[in-house]
Amino acid sequence: MQPFRKHTGVVVPLDKVNVDTDQIIPKQFLKRIERTGFGEFLFYDWRFSGDGKKTGDFILNAPRYAKASILVAGKNFGCGSSREHAVWALADYGFRVVIATSFADIFANNSLKNGLLTVRLGEEQVAEITRRSKEIEGYQLTIDLETLRVEDGRGLAAAFAMDEFSRHCLLNGLDDIGLTLQHEAEIAAYEAKHPVRGAMKAILAG
Repeated sequence: MQPFRKHTGVVVPLDKVNVDTDQIIPKQFLKRIERTGFGEFLFYDWRFSGDGKKTGDFILNAPRYAKASILVAGKNFGCGSSREHAVWALADYGFRVVIATSFADIFANNSLKNGLLTVRLGEEQVAEITRRSKEIEGYQLTIDLETLRVEDGRGLAAAFAMDEFSRHCLLNGLDDIGLTLQHEAEIAAYEAKHPVRGAMKAILAG
């Protein structure tokens, strides 16, 4: 998993509340078994009309947000089903950060395991970031996970909170496999002390 320390990027405002995972990545695109390739289907039912053409009124289709890597949205982002594909789609599209007043717990946990930073800010702060990203073309934020700060270089600065374990995992690019491999030496030593297991494997294999 790619470590996250500091990121600066263009902000796109998705001024909606209760954005659920079926809206983030519709169910008909869940047949892939890889984690990649989902970005083109992100918010598909909002981005495209019934004939597959981009809709002009959806914010992500606006050329000024084509390279956005920070998404700001309303409360309860990522609610609905527990599909991890929602996070894969956001990350594959190019997002590194999602800012909202609140997130669904499972979505936030899935984000942590895939290197997507979820930042919780107050309603006034989210509203101000949303306003600026609409009014200022190319509006950027810098999110610093080491200092737990959000800044735009235009007078807006905010602190956010994160539990130390989650922060440690993101800073060091540790998913569940990475956390396990930190104890590789201890695991190997444990296995070495249990030769019966090796003999049993040999019997089963034979």
